[in-house]
Amino acid sequence: MKQLMNVTFAPHIRSSMDTFKIMLFVILALMPSVIISIINYGLYSLTLYAVCIISAVLLEHIFCKIQGKKTTINDLSAALTGLLLAMTLPPHLPLWTAFIGVFFSIVVGKMVFGGIGQNPFNPALTGRMVLLVSFPALMTSFNMPAYSNIDTLSGATMLGSAKTDLSAYGIINHINIDYHQLLISTGGSLGEISPLALILGGIFLMYKKIISWHIPVSFIGTVFILTLILNNIDSNITISSYNHIISGGLLLGAIYMATDYSTSPMYWSGKVIFGIGCGILTTVIRVYGGYPEGVGFAVLIMNAFTPLIDKFFKPKVFGDRDEQLF
Repeated sequence: MKQLMNVTFAPHIRSSMDTFKIMLFVILALMPSVIISIINYGLYSLTLYAVCIISAVLLEHIFCKIQGKKTTINDLSAALTGLLLAMTLPPHLPLWTAFIGVFFSIVVGKMVFGGIGQNPFNPALTGRMVLLVSFPALMTSFNMPAYSNIDTLSGATMLGSAKTDLSAYGIINHINIDYHQLLISTGGSLGEISPLALILGGIFLMYKKIISWHIPVSFIGTVFILTLILNNIDSNITISSYNHIISGGLLLGAIYMATDYSTSPMYWSGKVIFGIGCGILTTVIRVYGGYPEGVGFAVLIMNAFTPLIDKFFKPKVFGDRDEQLF
């Protein structure tokens, strides 16, 4: 009796982890940061979160209906995009401005390319960059929580102050800052409020194997090493490496945005190259560029190189003629 052989299409290794579960785990990992930001900034920040998430879901649903496609809001990707965008915004940004950002994130950054998995650029960062270049005054004004011996500030963040006032570099580098408090509660955008919460959320995602360490570690490590070198050469060039890591959107961008499946390389070697590229660009923009923050621009620029990275940094097929065993 002949034995039949079943031939199926890839992928041959299957998992119970679907898009809904992946998005849900990322949202759960972000919840500590969300809760801390609401506690620090008040109920308006909760409203800002709600407007971004609800409008993101509604816009994606409407766009699907216009195209005559089945709605994709059940996979939670739209909700996560709205949440991530909100976390990149100042805590008291007008709601109409946030809606514009959501529109560009969902419609322009995602749906016009075909939806989830087909967008070449991170949707949340696309919306943020549009807002940053369109409304720079609104996007760079923050009400900061108090820490150490510094009273509550209204205005630019630590990175922004150092960028606009060269004398601030030396002041910030030598000021008596309580770094333990700063790690728990710092200022800036909603998602930057607690570096510790972001780190713990990233560890959770690595434990669940939602993301790998390659991009976050190479991204953050590159920024740390480069700013350490520059600061040791001259402390008036830039703020300390520690301040670079915990200030601004580096942790949020490196852990939760640069690791986006659709816009980052597939293989570990490519991920490391991607992270190093993001780190170099972030450092150059922060230290020498016109903007105090460079994470968003860095990730979007490297998103454009993802197909090229995947082409040149991928493992050889087993049995290939050019395969090297040693």
